[in-house]
Amino acid sequence: MQVRQLGEQVINQIAAGEVIERPASVIKELVENAVDAGASNIEIVTAAGGKTLMRVADDGEGMRRDDLNLAIRRHCTSKISDDDLFDIRSLGFRGEALPSIGSVARLAIQTRHREEDHAWAIAVEGGRQLPVTPAARTRGTQVEVRDLFFATPARLKFLKSDRAEASAITEIVKRIALAYPQIGFALSGADRQPLNWPAARGGEPHLARIAQILGQDFVDNAMDIDAEREGVRLTGFAGLPTHHRGNAQHQFFYVNGRPVKDKLLLSGLRGAYADVLARDRHPVVVLFLDLDPVQVDVNVHPAKADVRFRDSQLVRGLLVGSIKHSLVQAGHRSSTSNAAVALDALRAHAPGNGSGAAYGRPAAAPRWDPEVFRPVNASGAPASGFAEQPQERFVGPDGADAFDVPSADARAHEVPVESEKTGLPLGAARAQVHETYIIAQTGDGVVIVDQHAAHERLVYERLKEALAKKEVARQILLIPEIVELPEEDAARLAERADDLEKVGLSLEAFGPGAIAVRETPAILGDMDIQGMVRNLADELAEWDTADGLKEKLDHVAATMACHGSVRAGRRMRPEEMDALLRDMEATPLSGQCNHGRPTWVELKLTDIEKLFGRK
Repeated sequence: MQVRQLGEQVINQIAAGEVIERPASVIKELVENAVDAGASNIEIVTAAGGKTLMRVADDGEGMRRDDLNLAIRRHCTSKISDDDLFDIRSLGFRGEALPSIGSVARLAIQTRHREEDHAWAIAVEGGRQLPVTPAARTRGTQVEVRDLFFATPARLKFLKSDRAEASAITEIVKRIALAYPQIGFALSGADRQPLNWPAARGGEPHLARIAQILGQDFVDNAMDIDAEREGVRLTGFAGLPTHHRGNAQHQFFYVNGRPVKDKLLLSGLRGAYADVLARDRHPVVVLFLDLDPVQVDVNVHPAKADVRFRDSQLVRGLLVGSIKHSLVQAGHRSSTSNAAVALDALRAHAPGNGSGAAYGRPAAAPRWDPEVFRPVNASGAPASGFAEQPQERFVGPDGADAFDVPSADARAHEVPVESEKTGLPLGAARAQVHETYIIAQTGDGVVIVDQHAAHERLVYERLKEALAKKEVARQILLIPEIVELPEEDAARLAERADDLEKVGLSLEAFGPGAIAVRETPAILGDMDIQGMVRNLADELAEWDTADGLKEKLDHVAATMACHGSVRAGRRMRPEEMDALLRDMEATPLSGQCNHGRPTWVELKLTDIEKLFGRK
C-alpha cells in the first residue's frame, strides 16, 4: 500500500482524539490558556453539559491580529522559549488545543490586546478557517465552542448524560481554581446551578479558596504541610485520618501549579495513611509540589495530566515523610465532625423530636451508629449485651420514688474532679459507662472515649516503635524458595534487595528470570512466599515501591494490638482511666484506632446546653 501524507484536517482530528475526549477536556484547555494569559477573572458558561455550548471569557493579556491567525494552527504557541521542552513554566505549551477544537466543533474567538485599538475575531468550523474580522470587545479573550463533535458524529455516542458532563466540567474548573486563588472563577449555564468563587485576598489565599470549594469543615480538620528536601518543596493541607471520604475524588495534587493525577503521588499518599485509615476510605488532601521544571517531565501525554519525575523516590519519600510527620504532630487530635454526628444523633432521638413510643407512636427499629454509640432500643434502653446493673430507687418520706441514684458499685467508679486535669486536652476521667466508654470532663465540655479503640492504638504504636528500634526478626529457610518471574520483574526485585532486607526479607537473583528467597520475617510465620514475591514485583512495576511486605508486618502488629488491648466490657479503676487519657495525649495518631475509627468524641458545654434548651 502506498504511503501518503495525511491532510491537515485529518491530522487535526487525530490530535483532537487525544486532546479532546469530552467537553471537560475543552474547558480544561481553554481555562488553562486564560490562566497563562494572566487573567484576574475567568467566566465559564455551558449548555447541555458542554455539548452545544462552551464559552470561556477572561480579562487577560489578549492577542494581536497576527497572533490570532497563528493561534488556530497546529504547534503554534507563545509558551516555550528557545524550543526547550525541559523548561516549561506554563500550563499549556503544545499548541494543539485550539486547532484540535476547531477541527471537531464550531470555534469562535474574540480577543483584544492592550496595544490594539479594537478587538479581532476569527472562526473555525470543522477545520475550515474563516477570515479575521474586526470586533468590539474590552481587553482579554473570549472563546466560544458550539456543537462539539459535529464534524465527527461517531464521538458523540461516547459522551455521557448532560448532567454527568456538566459535573465533569465543574470538577475540572474546581481543580484549576484551587491552584490559583488570586483568580476569580464564575461558572454558569442552563445545565447547572451557578458557582462563583471570587479572588481570595488576605494572608492565606490558598486556605480561603480551599474553604470556598471544599468547605470550612475540611479547613477545620486539616493539617498544614510544609516540607522541603533537595530543592523539592511540598506545601498544602492534608485531612485528619478521621476526616475521610468514600472515594478519591477529594484528592488534589499539583506540580508547579499544574493539576495532575500521578500514580507515584497516589502511591505515596496511600503509604502515608496506610495504618490510620480503613482500606475502603480515602483521605482528603490539597497538596502542591514545587521543583525545578528540569526535574519533571510534563510532556508525557497530550492531556498533560501525567508527569514523570527525574528522582521519583525523593518525591515519594518527601510526600510520605511530611504527611507522617504531620500526623505525629497532630497527636490525639480527632475530626470535629465526630462531635457533630453525635449531636445530630442526640437531637434526632430527643423526646421533643417524637422518637419514643411514649408519645403513642409505634416502637421504632433498633438504632445503630457504630461511629458514636453502641446500639440502643427505641425506648433508649441499652440493647441486649450492653445492659447496666439495675439502679437503686430513692424512696422519699411519703414512700414514693423521688429520683434515681446510682448504685454503690457505680458510685465507686466515679472520679473526683481535679481542676488541673480538666485543663488538659482530654480532661479528667469522671466515670465509666457500659464498661466500654470513659466519660471525662474538660474545661468547656465532655469527652467520651472508646477504651478499647484508644488502647488498641496505644499498643499498636508501641509495637511499631519496637520494630523500628531493632531489626525485624527473621527465619532462615532450610531450602531457599525459588520464585520464577519475568526477567524485568526479577531485576526490579534484585535492585531493591537492600530495602527488603530491612523488613526481614532476604532475597537474591537466581539466574535471569528467578529470585531465591532465603529468609522471611519471623513474625509472619507460615506464608505464601511465591504469592508475596509476585505481589511485590507487581507493586514495583506499578508504583515503584514495595509496600506490601511492610503492610503485612503492620497488619500483624495491628492484630496483636487488637487482641492485646483493653477489651470492651472490662471495668477500669479511676487511676487506669486517667492513665489511659494521659497516654492518649502523649501518643501520636491516638485520635483514631488502627482501623481508622475515632477513639474519642468531644461535646462542648454550649452544644450540650442547646440540647436541653438552656441556650
